[in-house]
Amino acid sequence: MNDVMRRALDLAQGLGAEYADVRYVQSRDERLTVRNGVPEDPVSGNQRGYGVRVLVGGAWGFASQASDDVQGAEGTVRRAIAGARAAAAVVRAPVRLAPSPPARGVYHTAYDRDPFEIPTSEKFKLLEETNARIAASAEVKSALAMMEFKREERHFASTEGSDIVQEFTDAGATLAAYAVRNGEVQRRTYPNSEIGDSAHRGYEYIEELDLPANGERIGREAVELLSAPSCPSRRWDLIVGPRQLALLIHESCGHAVEADRVMGWETSFTGTSFLDVSELGEFRYGSEAVNIVADPTVPGAFGSFWFDDEGVQARKVQIVKNGLLVGLLTSRETASILGGTSAGAMRADGWSYPPLIFQTNINLEPGERSIEEIIADTEDGLLVDMNRSWSIDDRRRNFRFGTEVGYEIKHGKIGRLLKDCSFSGIAPAFWQSCDAVADATHWHVHGLPCGKGEPKQWGFVGHGCSYARFRNVRIGEGEA
Repeated sequence: MNDVMRRALDLAQGLGAEYADVRYVQSRDERLTVRNGVPEDPVSGNQRGYGVRVLVGGAWGFASQASDDVQGAEGTVRRAIAGARAAAAVVRAPVRLAPSPPARGVYHTAYDRDPFEIPTSEKFKLLEETNARIAASAEVKSALAMMEFKREERHFASTEGSDIVQEFTDAGATLAAYAVRNGEVQRRTYPNSEIGDSAHRGYEYIEELDLPANGERIGREAVELLSAPSCPSRRWDLIVGPRQLALLIHESCGHAVEADRVMGWETSFTGTSFLDVSELGEFRYGSEAVNIVADPTVPGAFGSFWFDDEGVQARKVQIVKNGLLVGLLTSRETASILGGTSAGAMRADGWSYPPLIFQTNINLEPGERSIEEIIADTEDGLLVDMNRSWSIDDRRRNFRFGTEVGYEIKHGKIGRLLKDCSFSGIAPAFWQSCDAVADATHWHVHGLPCGKGEPKQWGFVGHGCSYARFRNVRIGEGEA
């Protein structure tokens, strides 16, 4: 533990804190973009600072400071203490923390090629080649190729004895092609919609994505969509591809099982949940084919870590088992109320925010059948993938998603390409209609950004999934 953090914790205790923790975070990021053949100026930055959280009189106080000196940290502690004392005067129920053993250690994500050591010229050369391939057709009127990198060191220490250093190196990319004809616009993206795909990896992850080849493909497919028929509105058996399924899991499951939402603590800004804590072990969230876990231990996944921002060790937590709701994403505080131990889901966006419950890797575990077998077993259906638009209510219950592509399935075979596909449903009923989840052949953890809280924070999350089939789904504007 460095001297600044030690003195901050000692001061917090000396001023009456029942508990205190300090997070020192320093980060470096870089984003490179080529748009319509023109390289944009690189965007880069460096940040560092302290966040201090204290518990006084059963209430939380938090303050932060963009400084790493003793004087600045001590001032931050005093502001946090003052905030906690003010909150304690009106607190209804004193905060209690579920036990968590103190931890110590240093951890680093693995990478083969340090993205910050790769020459900028080399990275721009790859983006320029990719952008040119996207725009090979004259009907592609807008082409985007982007890559971004981040390195973040998070040092956590608490009055309970924890002293943890974690370093994360991240890489991600986004490609987009917009084709236009007679006023109609169609879009294709890679590797996952406009949000891209990121991982705790190095530059080798960018190379594995094969941006030039996939850029050429999405440019061609965007043009093909202009000639494709529109998706009919009707009830259909629906196979959802992994890129679309990742966002569906994120919105209708991941957010729905955050304990602060379930308990009504996030109502004013991001809404609540259709779930209730009394339903654990009894509520049928989905069919017996649905098994969902929160697993921040998956190597290289964007939502992985060793310890959360309360010093709780990462572990795999079952959320849905054979369709039944059995777990929630919890913090030490919510776990104390609900009983049990924290799920290790408390994280903060850098040094300037207090931690809150964020999704980790919320994964739909693979089934046993191949996607080819599932398609062959579908008499009349639709396969969709890659998100184009979405909406969901503030309880994460009623949703609607539009996709970039759809493929008709007739008598167990993939048929014609369809455009302007959308589907809607009610979350528990939709997941209860799932009768098949594909095996691990196409299973991948998709790394997504996640916004939550007030003021808004951004978290790094992941969703592992393959393909899944849902029966009798409302497609387009068909009957309810």
